[in-house]
Amino acid sequence: MAVTQTPARPQAPARPSNPARRGRWWAEVGWKYPVAVVIVFYAAFPLVYAVSASLDPRGSLAGSSNLFRTVSGANYAALGSTSYWTWAVNTLVICAAAAFGAVLMGAAAAYAFSRFRFRGRRASLTTLLIIQMFPQTVAFVAVFLLLIALGNVVPALGVNSKIALICVYLGGALGANTFLMYGFFNTIPIEIDEAAKIDGATHAQVFWRLIMPLVPPILAVVGLLAFISAFGDFILARIVLTSEDNWTLAVGMYQWVSNQLTSRWGLFAAGATIGSLPVLVLFLSLQRYIVGGLSAGSVKG
Repeated sequence: MAVTQTPARPQAPARPSNPARRGRWWAEVGWKYPVAVVIVFYAAFPLVYAVSASLDPRGSLAGSSNLFRTVSGANYAALGSTSYWTWAVNTLVICAAAAFGAVLMGAAAAYAFSRFRFRGRRASLTTLLIIQMFPQTVAFVAVFLLLIALGNVVPALGVNSKIALICVYLGGALGANTFLMYGFFNTIPIEIDEAAKIDGATHAQVFWRLIMPLVPPILAVVGLLAFISAFGDFILARIVLTSEDNWTLAVGMYQWVSNQLTSRWGLFAAGATIGSLPVLVLFLSLQRYIVGGLSAGSVKG
């Protein structure tokens, strides 16, 4: 009688030891955590330091090495006795107008370059690119002289005019915004335009009713960048705006710390803390548009 032998079952491969597993985890994933902690600390420490200085009633940065040793709202209360809120309103008006104008002008120019074929199109794009290579600092003197000349004809566009400062911001950012939007507009299929034109739509209707609803991400990016750029600008605002009632936050708050002997760093930190809130709120409200791409699948029925 033959005896059948049961074949031996293959042995499972031995699992790596715990030290080996920990070593591989550290090499693949674990090293990212210390790097993330360092980056977060590097980014958050200046903000924490500024908040601590704003709560220090002594108004000096010398004693701010001990964070939150003294907590007081005296610096925030003292803002009411200054022109801070006038500067804040001026800043919000100028930045909002500059952001809206940058989005509108950039979108119109990008739509024209993306959808139309006309003589001088490529030369115009090249010219915009070349202009962006020169820093805006080289144009400060020219801008100032131009505003003086315009002010003699149209006072609203002269020196010490918020409208003039907005126009300067729009002109300086037009080239970069056009290139940003131009690349995004090219990703939208032109079949959308052609289908709308067959149905009798005009170029204006195609632009406002079809293209603009498909490009909120790039509109949000351009608007946010324009707002932040105008919000943090000091040199142009200091050159154009000469009276205290028209100053922005950057220009007005600089006067508090420009004199080393009479600097009011606590007041400056309090104003900077409150002044950062509009940018933070705007960024959080536009974050879903910045991350998402709404043009995906736009030609699907």
